Order: sequence, then structure tokens, then C-alpha cells
Amino acid sequence: MPPPKDDQAYLADMCTYARDVVRAVQDVDFSAYLRDDNLRLSIERRIEIIGEAARNVSDEFRAAHPEIPWRSVIGQRHVLANAYGEIDHERIWRLAIEGYPN
Repeated sequence: MPPPKDDQAYLADMCTYARDVVRAVQDVDFSAYLRDDNLRLSIERRIEIIGEAARNVSDEFRAAHPEIPWRSVIGQRHVLANAYGEIDHERIWRLAIEGYPN
């Protein structure tokens, strides 16, 4: 069984997958994004992983860093994982292009 991750590892995962999202949507417009199921699903999965990593960051670290919209990041993960029929593709696109609103 692997050892439990610490905050630094979860934060590194968040950064890695965020960079992957940015790279994936580079030079793509919204209509192309909507037409490409594989791209949409890969973006959704990466955002889901970011949210899962954020959920595992310690409460102490989250409290010390209120500039990060933890609730939004984790909440979006819950929508993608549990309410996938209600995914707002425009919202996911804006998130991929602009990041999480503060």
C-alpha cells in the first residue's frame, strides 16, 4: 500500500493537471471544444482530479490559503463525478480558459 500523500503532493497534482488543461485548450475555440468529445472528456477528467486533490489538502492548509477558491474547486469535482448529466459545458470551457473565479 503506498504511503499517504501530503499537502505538497496534492498541490503538485493540482498544478500539473491545471497546466495540462491550459495546454489542451490552447489554440482551440469553444465550438471546436464542443465538437471534440475526447477533448471535452479529458478536460472534465483533469478538472475532476484537481478537485479530488484539493479535497485531500489538509484543512489547515486550506484555512491558511483563502485566496484559493477551495469550495468552487471541490464543488466542481462533485458535479463532474456525481451529476455528470448536468455538466454545463460553457462553464467548464470558461474554467479551462479563465480559471476559477475568486
